[in-house]
Amino acid sequence: MRNKLTAVGIKNAADGRHFDGAGLWLHKSGDGGRWVWRYTRLGKRREMGLGSLSDTTLAEARKRRDQWQAVLAGGDDPIDRRTALEAAEKAARTVRHPTLEEMALEVYEAKKPTLRGDGERGRWYSPLRLYVIPKLGRKAMRDITAADIRDTLKPIWKAKHPTAEKALQRTHIIFRQARLEGIDCDPFMVDQARHMLGHVVHQPAHIVATRWQDVPALYARLPHSAAGLCLRWMILTQVRLDGCRGARFCEIEGDVWTVPPDRIKGQEGKVKPFRVPVTQEASRVAKLAREYSSDYLFPSYREGRPITSTAVEKALNVMGEAGRPHGFRTSFRAWVQDTGATTYDVAETILGHQIGGKVERAYARSDILEQRRIVMEKWAEWVTG
Repeated sequence: MRNKLTAVGIKNAADGRHFDGAGLWLHKSGDGGRWVWRYTRLGKRREMGLGSLSDTTLAEARKRRDQWQAVLAGGDDPIDRRTALEAAEKAARTVRHPTLEEMALEVYEAKKPTLRGDGERGRWYSPLRLYVIPKLGRKAMRDITAADIRDTLKPIWKAKHPTAEKALQRTHIIFRQARLEGIDCDPFMVDQARHMLGHVVHQPAHIVATRWQDVPALYARLPHSAAGLCLRWMILTQVRLDGCRGARFCEIEGDVWTVPPDRIKGQEGKVKPFRVPVTQEASRVAKLAREYSSDYLFPSYREGRPITSTAVEKALNVMGEAGRPHGFRTSFRAWVQDTGATTYDVAETILGHQIGGKVERAYARSDILEQRRIVMEKWAEWVTG
């Protein structure tokens, strides 16, 4: 029977293989060596390395052998078990655990190409930045609970429900994207938070609109300033404020004004240039605008920039007019309904709304420009009295 190894014996041992017992061997070479455990499983003999002689003492080698011997006795192959454990440890080291703010910024950057104005125009990130990030931004995605989300949005759930809804929807997008990337988090937490917040009956407040019967009196009172002329242009063309305030003379050819896609409401990549008939009165407004600029019809006091939306609304406030710029579109639509001035399709096209389903629009490609021109001339005649 072979004697077990000792620390002194190992130091003085010659090169070669030295047996300690219970399958433990030392393969010595010069001043170094390595520990090996031999075992048999399912009739197959295997060797398992237990560490180098320089890093592993005799006692440590025996302890490791005993640990893996217990695994073998439990029915598993020690080498396969160790390989699986090492793979799991490696995977754990590579798994990201981002904070909510880190993930939110990542999702926002990825969505920018599909958002108008790189997301600034629609303020996609704003509800997150104002109401979610301050409270949950530094918390790891995997640690956020439904109660955390509920407590974050509860103060605005009823008071600012539309904003809270946007914040919750975008939080869900972040969780879903994180989960798809293999990050440890559960999108159901957001659904659960919605249930915990409860149902809210929200009555949306409509934008204040000037009665169509009062538009001529208002039009006559509008000043001949850049803001006043911009409001006149909005009333006459029925184009939204962003489209009008950025209008340029180079966009007008003859009696047609073409609004470029970047100033038209819609999803990025799905909007097209929009042609607008320039009525006789609109042409007169454009000529008046020439007094202020040769580039933008309605310039800002800052050179090389269009007038701001704030400046346009301020002009109405100074006049004591409650109606808002966007409300002029409601004024026009109500005029059409009450007077029967035109058909539904023509009125909706004037407002730049999509009509019919995707298949129907694929065939009906005309922008009915001349039909719109007739109606808009009638509207201009009404507006100017």
